[in-house]
Amino acid sequence: MSERQRADGRPDAMSGERVVVVGNGMAGARLAAELHARGQDKVTVVGAEPHRAYNRIMLSTLLAGKIGEPDVELTEATGRGVDLRTGVAVRTIDRAAREVRTDDGDRIGYDHLVLATGARAVVPALPGLDPTSPPDRVVAFRTLADCRRILALAGGARRALVLGGGLLGLEAARGLAARGLDVAVVHRVPYLMERQLDAMAGEILAGTLAELGVTTHLAVTPTGLTADACGVRLSLSDGRTLDADLLVLACGVRPDTALAEAAGLTVDRGVLVDDRLRTSDPRISAIGDCAQHGTAPTGLVAPAWAQARVVAQLLTGQDPQARYHPRPVVTRLKAAGIDLAAMGDPTSGPGEELTFADPARGTYARLRIHDERLAAAILLGDNPSVGTVIQLFDRGQPVPADRRALLLGRAVGGAVAAPAASPALMPDTATVCQCNTVSKGALVTCWRGGARTFDEVVAGTRAGTGCGSCRDAVAGIVDWLSRADPVEVGR
Repeated sequence: MSERQRADGRPDAMSGERVVVVGNGMAGARLAAELHARGQDKVTVVGAEPHRAYNRIMLSTLLAGKIGEPDVELTEATGRGVDLRTGVAVRTIDRAAREVRTDDGDRIGYDHLVLATGARAVVPALPGLDPTSPPDRVVAFRTLADCRRILALAGGARRALVLGGGLLGLEAARGLAARGLDVAVVHRVPYLMERQLDAMAGEILAGTLAELGVTTHLAVTPTGLTADACGVRLSLSDGRTLDADLLVLACGVRPDTALAEAAGLTVDRGVLVDDRLRTSDPRISAIGDCAQHGTAPTGLVAPAWAQARVVAQLLTGQDPQARYHPRPVVTRLKAAGIDLAAMGDPTSGPGEELTFADPARGTYARLRIHDERLAAAILLGDNPSVGTVIQLFDRGQPVPADRRALLLGRAVGGAVAAPAASPALMPDTATVCQCNTVSKGALVTCWRGGARTFDEVVAGTRAGTGCGSCRDAVAGIVDWLSRADPVEVGR
């Protein structure tokens, strides 16, 4: 696509190019907004869910009762030129005719098609559980509709079971416990969050959860389920049975590749894409949970949004050389009373290891350092250095000479200081929002551009619209900017 310039200086997308986006989730909605912002005036977004796009990773916060449904809605701008069709599913892709066919009989032509079909919740094979028609009191936790069902059941419940001790399962468990339910988590592996943690961290996390009203049953496999109008009963491999009023399934997700496979695109675990996010058909791209760039899909919001930006740059001609390069991933557990950050794989690889554990206080830290760079880390509990550790990992900067500072949060010397006591001391290059790659400097620039409230800064930079873990930091910077004199702001 050639690049032209509009009167306002932005690239002018070719008006004849029709872009169709299949999926109105976090990836598809972001792509539509990115295309619209770059002048693309013929975009059709088709979403199977009947409501507007929403922030899926904030559903656990909704489950906990900390926010309402309006707070999870995405406010991405679309506007004229974007045809949004909700409650409509694409059934087939006709690559020869370059059109998609929907379940309501419509045919939509495209010049470029983008698959943002996301992923589906995994329903385990279990006697008494029909994956196509689960019992009323059994709900997979994935969508807004799922969240509504869980909340409806929780309203009259006293006890809940959660099957799955990964990130999503623990967020669901903590959310239900915050509503006063007696919650138990059943996990096949001997410790929680085995993809991000080691055994010691998992054990300490289980202790913290117990103090918050969540019991864990580890290294046991469900062997059967019975459910009726009165409740559910889960049989375990060790001979025990657990009774509850509802069962939440959080057993992972699987990329939704059915549409791509039926169209003859190359699929592994996800739809295979190159650095330009193109599939085996150059007229079709894939982004988000359904896409596989490299060895495995990511299932995270930050990569999905980065992919949306790259595709928009390419399709509009704004940057024909744009390429997707994965960034280091930082996992945060969003649950009240738990502070957890994990990055990289601290259990394997070259380098030196440092650990500190204080189970009585729910604190654990493990770092792996290679070539004076932070290769991996687990930080659980109250650790003042968590911001510094994330910055070091994200930016690949040399670690300080005093390694203990990263474990214990003490003042340090060397290349990187301890977390700044004031935003004035934070470098402009420091990344505040990992999901959207928003730096402190970008927040200051937005403020100088006229934003004067937290909501205006969020709207102008998108900081805090992903997992939400940075919202306190953004609010702190906005508060500092509101009080700082012009000299201090410019530091």
